[in-house]
Amino acid sequence: MMNFNTIFYKKMSFFVAISLMVFTVACNKKAQQAPSAPQEIPVVAVKGYKVPIYKDFTGQTYGYKDIPIRARVDGFLTGLHFQEGSEVKKGSLLYTIDPEQYQALEASKLSMVTEAETMLAKTESDVKRIRPLAAINAVSQSDLDAAEANFKAARANVDAAKAQLKYSQINVGYTRITAPITGIIGKTEAKVGEYVGKTPNPIVLNTISMVDSILVQFSISETEFLNLARAVSKRKQMSEDGKDTKKASERSIRLILADGSEYESPGRFNFADRQVDPSTGTILMQVSFPNTNKILRAGQFARLKIKLYDVENGLVIPQRCVKEIQGVYQVMVANANNEIEARQVKLGPKIGSSWLVTDGLKENENIVFEGLMLARPGTKITPKLVEVPKEFMTFLE
Repeated sequence: MMNFNTIFYKKMSFFVAISLMVFTVACNKKAQQAPSAPQEIPVVAVKGYKVPIYKDFTGQTYGYKDIPIRARVDGFLTGLHFQEGSEVKKGSLLYTIDPEQYQALEASKLSMVTEAETMLAKTESDVKRIRPLAAINAVSQSDLDAAEANFKAARANVDAAKAQLKYSQINVGYTRITAPITGIIGKTEAKVGEYVGKTPNPIVLNTISMVDSILVQFSISETEFLNLARAVSKRKQMSEDGKDTKKASERSIRLILADGSEYESPGRFNFADRQVDPSTGTILMQVSFPNTNKILRAGQFARLKIKLYDVENGLVIPQRCVKEIQGVYQVMVANANNEIEARQVKLGPKIGSSWLVTDGLKENENIVFEGLMLARPGTKITPKLVEVPKEFMTFLE
């Protein structure tokens, strides 16, 4: 009886185990046959825009006028009559130099003028006295000629003495150094008590900058100059034809400040140098910016963004959508069947955080925006159309 039960239980256990295995295999097969839902991946639509193409240049700022202040006579400084870094008016007193030696020389020259004028009066009197006598042969003609010669020499001596007096007066005036223009004056390079104008201190005392407008000078290559010249000529023609809007003109030359912000006012071209520097192959350019708030100063590092041209209906995509493999650029396109297709593209210049696509894409095609690692060629996806974030579209501002 025990042997029968044992055999029965063994057979039942084997039957149950076989049944479980069959059930498990069937479930796994059913699970494998059940289709999985396609992965949802964000995509963006490729659109065409009017895209301004800018070129960055670096340069340095200068005042509209930067006038160095020098001592025109030598001597000890006796006074500074301004506050460093302040605005000074044209004609205001800046420095004074000890005038005593020049005043003494002026007095000496004045006495020489008086002496020369006295001699002139005497010789003139001699001529007036001798001329009637010569007419009646009371004196010889040679005496008259000598008197007239002395008169002419005396008159020349007066002119020379007056010229020397004028020169000495000018030097006295140079002991008072005044501002040649209205502007911002810098740090003085000489203090009261220093000897200036000659060795050991023949220095520029200071510099005054007129900063109502700020100039930016920068150098560019010959190729860049040609592009800029054409762009400026085209904008000028468009402005004359009334096709260039004020807003477009204002964005053509922009100044980027040291903190990364954009200067509020637009710039304009002043001039290009007359020749290309043969040693560097570059040409000097200059643009100007209004500086009504006086926040720009001479000597600043300047970064310029200058518009070269506009691309009509340019296709712009975020840089994050692009994959680079050994110098080949690709984007993942969701085709009409919602399958991923690897598309090779050609790229133009960078525009902020985006690329300008020159070949390989068409308008209204959808490209993968996020999840590039999941978007493998041939993969079926569920595209989720999203808007391109504003940080990638700064060129539209």
